[in-house]
Amino acid sequence: MKHVICPVCGNNCVRNGKTASGSQRWLCKSCSATFTQKIDNSAKQLKIFLKWLFSKQTQREMPGEGRTFRRKTSMFWDIWPMPPIVESKKDVLYVDGIYLGRKACVLICCDDKHVLGWYLCRYEHSRAWKALLSRIAEPRIVVSDGGTGLPKALRQIWPQAEHQRCTFHAFCQIRRYTTTKPKTSAGFELYNLAKDLLHLKNKEEAEEWTLRFIDWMRRYNSFLSQMTYDEFGNGRPTHERLIKAQRSTLKLIKEGTLFTYLDEELIEEIGRIPATTNQIEGGVNARLREMLRSHRGLSIERRIKAVFWWCYMHSPEPLSANELLKVMPTDKSISDIYRKMTRQEKLSDSIPGWGDAIVWTEFHRSGDYPSYWD
Repeated sequence: MKHVICPVCGNNCVRNGKTASGSQRWLCKSCSATFTQKIDNSAKQLKIFLKWLFSKQTQREMPGEGRTFRRKTSMFWDIWPMPPIVESKKDVLYVDGIYLGRKACVLICCDDKHVLGWYLCRYEHSRAWKALLSRIAEPRIVVSDGGTGLPKALRQIWPQAEHQRCTFHAFCQIRRYTTTKPKTSAGFELYNLAKDLLHLKNKEEAEEWTLRFIDWMRRYNSFLSQMTYDEFGNGRPTHERLIKAQRSTLKLIKEGTLFTYLDEELIEEIGRIPATTNQIEGGVNARLREMLRSHRGLSIERRIKAVFWWCYMHSPEPLSANELLKVMPTDKSISDIYRKMTRQEKLSDSIPGWGDAIVWTEFHRSGDYPSYWD
């Protein structure tokens, strides 16, 4: 039998009758202290909370038609599950950002099996990407959809990593400007070129595709140079959308990020290289959106924390429920730290672990003025 320890002196205790409610009373013979031993079932309630969060169950289907469930699990919405530091190197990593509101974005990094890191920011920019990447060991290949600020962050944090731009997103970028039913010969040919981009299988085909694109630019150069003038004499390109499609594609070719997956030396070194971000789009983002749809109506703060919980429980080695409750920061603990900071520390990168400093201040400030997160 497990001995009950006195909370006052630390010696073993003996049974001493029961309280009016039927709870066992304990007596310490050393210091004569009497007490009842409270059972902490927080870890059990956390498991119930996470099981509900990752399922399609509604709160009404929980015990007490949701009232008991909300009362027992409300404390878990105060916890911020933080990403681990990943020191083991991976061959291929996928990065992307998922927007949960008008000014709330969670940047995510994963491999083929696990989520390795996540970071809260207002929008995708290099500073936020650097905060995410700095906690993860540099991989051999990074596959992305071309998020704002990512190339700069890669140059500074992962300078040796090769970058593969998702070919499907490159195709979608062209399709957005040409539409699926172009009205001009130039638009029709460019759209067909974009479709061929998805079916290249080796370096020779990629070089041939590049030559076809350059030939397209040469043949339609005068057509794309046409200008339209308004009644005040102000001119603008007649085929502005085609010019945007041309420039965006030409930029990817010059950067050398469009055909990294066809590099024969890299293929010999690490095997097949993915050309798209399907792994993170379908394996992570789609499941996060499904979870948020199942529990629609959550506030912006709870949507963010729901994403954090999902990412943490799908990280390589999540802690047990007991350990989570002990080590993960809460709203109160973070606010206490932030309150003790000097003004200069608050303006600097003092708390990159929880998200951008400006995010934290605007997200948790209190006063007479509203916070426009939605």
